[in-house]
Amino acid sequence: MNAPTNLTLETHKAAMNLVLERQKAAHLRDGPWTAEQRIERLNRCIDLLIGHQAEIAKAVSTDFGSRSPEATSLTDVAGSIGPLKFARDNLTKWMKPQKRKTTPAILGLFGAKAGIQYQPKGVVGVISPWNFPVNLTFAPLAGILAAGNRSMIKPSEFTPATSDLMKAMFAKAFTEEEIAVFVGGAEAGQAFSGLAFDHLVFTGATSVARHVMRAAADNLVPVTLELGGKSPVILSRGADMATAAARIMNGKTLNAGQICLAPDYVFAPADQVDNFVAEAKAAVGRYFPTLKDNPDYTAVVAQRHFDRITGYVEDARAKGATIVEINPAGEDLSQQPHRKIAPTLILNPTDDMAVMQEEIFGPLLPVKTYQRVEEAVDYINAHDRPLALYWFGTDEAEKDRVLERTTSGGVTVNDVIFHVAQEELPFGGVGPAGMGAYHGHDGFLEFSHRKAVFQQLKKDIAPMLGLRPPYGEGIRKYLAGQIKR
Repeated sequence: MNAPTNLTLETHKAAMNLVLERQKAAHLRDGPWTAEQRIERLNRCIDLLIGHQAEIAKAVSTDFGSRSPEATSLTDVAGSIGPLKFARDNLTKWMKPQKRKTTPAILGLFGAKAGIQYQPKGVVGVISPWNFPVNLTFAPLAGILAAGNRSMIKPSEFTPATSDLMKAMFAKAFTEEEIAVFVGGAEAGQAFSGLAFDHLVFTGATSVARHVMRAAADNLVPVTLELGGKSPVILSRGADMATAAARIMNGKTLNAGQICLAPDYVFAPADQVDNFVAEAKAAVGRYFPTLKDNPDYTAVVAQRHFDRITGYVEDARAKGATIVEINPAGEDLSQQPHRKIAPTLILNPTDDMAVMQEEIFGPLLPVKTYQRVEEAVDYINAHDRPLALYWFGTDEAEKDRVLERTTSGGVTVNDVIFHVAQEELPFGGVGPAGMGAYHGHDGFLEFSHRKAVFQQLKKDIAPMLGLRPPYGEGIRKYLAGQIKR
């Protein structure tokens, strides 16, 4: 029973290793790419996205069952071009060596130099997920190519049409020595994560990340893990409820909540829950007057995820939660060609409910209550650190307390998700939500080796001579100056 699986795994690994060896050899043969060469490769990526935008929208919609071309153009096409342009326009500045002061300072006065040189790591592996399959392939490439690296990519098997399209796209514009794409299922992913890359980027579930990290550890491959978790929203008593609810529900319904940064649950003042529910209903009604045949409302990507999400609702209902399905036209969604789930609020959730134990990754939004905001902070701190935290309100002192007392990968104040779009900010998780960060300059740094270089004086000077044997008064004076507060 195991032989075919092992053979498949080994076959994948052998083919991938051949390409990895070719890329590493090319990296040594050609030396670091110049700024002009890096810019040209980034422009190739931009041209691929512009030239294939209609095909991308069609492939993604095929994979999801239903996703609007506008949503894909926004998140996967324009959302990828932005980071690529930002890297292209700034990499020449980022590549410049950085000067540092010498220790002791007197060496610098006599001409010694200290600094950092930025070198490409070599070959960077990218394992990209299904929820934004194009964006989460191309956005890491912005930093990878800006830093001068080659790349091997394993896109998700859950979006096969998009993965096959990307494989064909990259083959048109890049040689396998520059960028290579490998499609396939679990065996391909397992083989890929065990390769001896110079760096590996994984975006996906925390449970899978544990296996990826173990595989990378065998070759001591440094990893960037972009995961998820349960990102909370805190509604302060001073929040504009209509605006807050509209922004929260926009974030929750984008891609039907299949976003690692989607608000996962809301903390609202106990006396304002009814107001939030009313405003959330109104917002969804404006965005999606209908759901069933509305091309703007995204379907759930696969039946197993549909069953998982609907299972959360039934479990919460059985355990006493109040379920508020927001279905503006009152449509029967049990009869549909796709897998659409109405935006659903889950009021008064308890921790024994599955929806409060696992990342939702769907259009469900539990709503918890608090009397004092410290209750919300304590609850958040008692659970795994989230990828994101969202706070709505006008009380600057409360905002500062919440941000100081909680730890999350990133924060958006008075909106959700938007910090991921800021190219000047690092994007990454903390703890179970991930490790490492990229985007913008931070992506360049993440995929560069920062090599420390010290240039010593050409000739010895008296202070240097005094630190060498035979030890005498010179070293004793030096030590006396160092061993003190």
